[in-house]
Order: sequence, then structure tokens, then C-alpha cells
Amino acid sequence: MRRFVVLLIWLPGWLCAQKTRVLFVDRIPAAVFSLSKIMMHDVVNPPAASRYYAYCMMGAYEIIAQHDTAVKPLAVLVNNYTTYIPSADKKSFDYRVAALYCILETGKLLLPSGFMLDDDEKKLMDEFAKDKIPSPVIKSSVAVAIEMAAHIVNWSKKDNYGKLSAKLRYTPLKGDGYWYPTPPTYIEAVEPNWKTIRPLVIDSANQFKPLPPVIFSKDSNSAFYKQAVEVYQTTKTLTPAQLHIASFWDCNPFVVSTSGHMSIGFKKISPGGHWMSITGIAVKKAGLNFGSSVILHTMVAITLMDAFISCWEEKYRSNRIRPETYINRYIDIKWQPLLQTPPFPEYTSGHSVISTAAAVVLTYFMGDHFSYTDNSEAVFEIAARSFTSFNQAAAEAAISRLYGGIHFRDAIESGQLEGRALGMKIVEKIKVAGIRMTSSVPGAGF
Repeated sequence: MRRFVVLLIWLPGWLCAQKTRVLFVDRIPAAVFSLSKIMMHDVVNPPAASRYYAYCMMGAYEIIAQHDTAVKPLAVLVNNYTTYIPSADKKSFDYRVAALYCILETGKLLLPSGFMLDDDEKKLMDEFAKDKIPSPVIKSSVAVAIEMAAHIVNWSKKDNYGKLSAKLRYTPLKGDGYWYPTPPTYIEAVEPNWKTIRPLVIDSANQFKPLPPVIFSKDSNSAFYKQAVEVYQTTKTLTPAQLHIASFWDCNPFVVSTSGHMSIGFKKISPGGHWMSITGIAVKKAGLNFGSSVILHTMVAITLMDAFISCWEEKYRSNRIRPETYINRYIDIKWQPLLQTPPFPEYTSGHSVISTAAAVVLTYFMGDHFSYTDNSEAVFEIAARSFTSFNQAAAEAAISRLYGGIHFRDAIESGQLEGRALGMKIVEKIKVAGIRMTSSVPGAGF
């Protein structure tokens, strides 16, 4: 009942008497999942996916901020962001219609196969019509969304993404301790120059430089060798629960299975996509209103983008060898990890960094004891998992990399420290900027 009352207050006068068939707030996770489906189709890599989520949510956030003066504009948080005010009269459009459409429209303009979002936009328009929103209001709202999406896309072009393809092709470093492409496809390094992407909130890519990794060594008495043995032995003695955890947090956008001369690719959501899904689950359970949902999705998306920039800066600085390569060379030539090794250097663990950072921000807004059931992987026929907090989920995502055989322990633990420091800095800046949700949550940090 509380959610219905809040929603009713926000409705324009011409709709107050109407019964809303589908709560507008429930359409936000659906719009985000539409983006995820296109990214799966395009096999968008994890860092790039985080960029798309961030920009697609930013326009919706700005529309909310211009509707509600209590919501601070992005310019108070995002580095060098330029505020844009649509030309339409505020009374002529519905901010919810505009915000939802803007999420899809921004994705349509940014994603390689963004044109595939045409069907989602048409479906959304049909839903608005069924809600009996007057056609002129829908038309004006869509026009606002298109304007805002164009502004976000134009601003995004200054983040150096367009310059990545012009950079020299990456060549693996020579040396026993450095990363080298792994089986079965030996895919070349993913986004070796991602550190050049402009951060949204943090100061620079190397602001949260982690501790140096354990020194490489072939010596069976060395700390490095012992880390490799831990990975090797752990993967041989996994319990059913650990197997489930590893699969649940795999989040590899493109896994290749080989059979003889045939290779089959399996597409899944990225780590960032998984945390955007968790955000939607939290929104629904907490009964947040429309504005709060957009704010939360945007803050998480921004955090994910900056976390990937930070992590990728370290990956290509330390350039460390993966467990699969090391174990095959020095311990067991026939050993294979449970999960397929991703095509980029090992240190630090990306899932450890971004999951911890996202959990810090979600905890700030939603509280430290927010329990929920995560069914994000149900579409891939992986059973749901329940958590008593976002931090618990992030810790599980981190250790899943050891169970999966794709990370050494120090990459996991240092990644968690890196992600926590980054997440806390973003929370600090959110506090200074005065960004709050429009409806409070018991136990939240404000």
C-alpha cells in the first residue's frame, strides 16, 4: 500500500483517476534487461558493458532530477558533466514515460545492435497506450527522451572510447610470469587500453592502485607456487555448493565449448549485468518508487563503470599469468579449470573489484542487512541463491573465482580491497553531492 500511495502522489493530474495496470517502477528492471539481451547478442565484453549501463541510466536520472528539484543533478557528482534541459514544457510530458524511453533510446544509439531495441520501444509505447496515457503526452515524453539520449551520447563521445580501435594491437609480454592467451580459443587480450577511458566519479584509473601481486616464481617452496597449488587442489575437491557458487557467478559473456573440430559458443550476462539485475531485485523487494529506482540503478551503473576502469588499469600493469597457464606448465599439463579462463590478465580479479564496489554502494542506499533472493541466472537454468546482505553476495562472487580455477587468492583479496576503497570513495562523493533516494529504506545510510 505504501508504494501505491507514493506512486499516486507522483501521477500527473490527468491520470490520477486511472488504475495503473503495471507499476511504472517495475518497467525499469525490464528496460535494463532489454539492454542486457542486446549486449548478450553482441557479446559485449565486461568493461564495455559497464559503460553502456552507465550512460543508458544517466539520461533517465537527469529526467528525474529535472522533474523533482529534491534530486540533485548529475553535474554535482559526475566529472565534467554538462547538464542538458529539454525544450519541452514540463507540464506537457510524463517524466516516467520519458525516463523509461530514454533508457532504451540511449542503448539504441550506443549499442552495436541497438536497432534491435526498436521492438522494445514499440512494446513500451503500447503499454503506455493501455495505461490510457494521452497520445500527445506520450509523443511529448518520447521527444524529451530522444533529446536527452542524444545529449548523453554526445557527451559520451568525449570519454576516449572512440580512440581505442586506433591504438596499437596488444602483444603479450615476453616472460614466464606474464599473461598469455588461454585455451580453448586463445582469444586476444580484451580492452588492454581501457585505463584511458574517462572515469565518471573517481579521479583517475590508478587512484585505487592495489598492493603488488605475489612475486612470480617456479620454486615449489615459493608463495606463488603455493597459491597455484591451492587453486589446483581446490578445484579437485569442490562440494556441490561450491560448484553451484562457481557457476552462479561465472558471468562470462562468451564461453566456447569444443567437440572435435566443432566449437559452440554460449552467451551470458556480464558481471556488471548481474549486479544491475540484483539492483532491480532489490528495488522490487524494497517497494521503491519510480524516482528512487532510477537513482539506485544509476548510482550502481556509474560505480560499475569506474570499478572496471580501475581494475583494468591494474590488469595490464601487472599483466600476470593465469592459473591455467601456470598449472599446465609447472604442475599438471592436463589440468583444466572449472570455468573457462577469461581473455585478459589475472590480477586483480574483476568480479572481486566490481562486486565489492557495487555492494558498498547498494549497502549505503539499502542498508547492511538487506536480504534477497537472486534469480539473475535463472534464464541460464542456474538455481537462485539467497543472501542476507549485498556484502555477503559480493564475498561469494569473489571466492567463486577460486572455485572456478581462474584466479589466485591474492588477486581475489586485493580485488576486494580495491573495490571497497573505490566504493567508499563513490559513497563519500554521493554524500557530499547530497544525492538521496526519494523514498527512504529502513537501515539505509542516510
